[in-house]
Amino acid sequence: MNPILKVRDVCLSYHTLSGETPALSHISFDLMPGEFLSIVGPSGCGKSTLLNLIAGLLAPECGSITLDGKPVSAGSTAVGYMLQKDHLLEWRSIYKNILLGLEIRKELTPEKLSHAEELLRIYGLDRFRDARPSQLSGGMRQRAALIRTLVLKPELLLLDEPFSALDYQTRLNVSDDIGQIIKKEKKTAILVTHDLAEAVSLADRILVLTSRPATIGQTVNVSFSDPGLSPLARRNAPEFKTYFNLIWKELNPDE
Repeated sequence: MNPILKVRDVCLSYHTLSGETPALSHISFDLMPGEFLSIVGPSGCGKSTLLNLIAGLLAPECGSITLDGKPVSAGSTAVGYMLQKDHLLEWRSIYKNILLGLEIRKELTPEKLSHAEELLRIYGLDRFRDARPSQLSGGMRQRAALIRTLVLKPELLLLDEPFSALDYQTRLNVSDDIGQIIKKEKKTAILVTHDLAEAVSLADRILVLTSRPATIGQTVNVSFSDPGLSPLARRNAPEFKTYFNLIWKELNPDE
């Protein structure tokens, strides 16, 4: 099986009138189809910058990024991007919000409308289809945002701290919910998070970035004795603490 995503020797610096600030330095990794990758690292090290490069929103100063063998580019239909906020439009119903991307692409075909209906039903939002975003809980709004992304059938999902705006209990439940949806839909995904427990509970592999300019300090392959555990159940597995402590020590070598 060939990698779906190849990141090769990628570098990026930010340039201002006061000088140059290196952000990423010689980042290289592959991502296999169906794999869930988490990226963690110190605040400000360039995690979100790396996602923007993979999405084609920024261009690397050196190196290359290819998706299915083709250079990534802005506006690629192969990449779905889920941000910290759900960005649902209050003047549209949940159903109309979910169809927004299809409308923009002029792809409101019977087949894709049927797929949207199926996702609404499977993931428990069908009875809220006519509700406005303000009538839903934060967790349900994030689920709607994910369905809006999935209905476009992206090959790669990018998740930039998508649970950070939620309270702790809701965050646990929503990350479990969305993690299971991504696995069920067999999507390839990259999650950027500050929450190490979240990274371990969701990922098949974790990249630990160093301080800026970020390099890959360590790659941790995550494996549990019971591969069918949900993200929430993983937190109670004996392996969880081992992975958490390993990554914590990598990020906090002086403690």
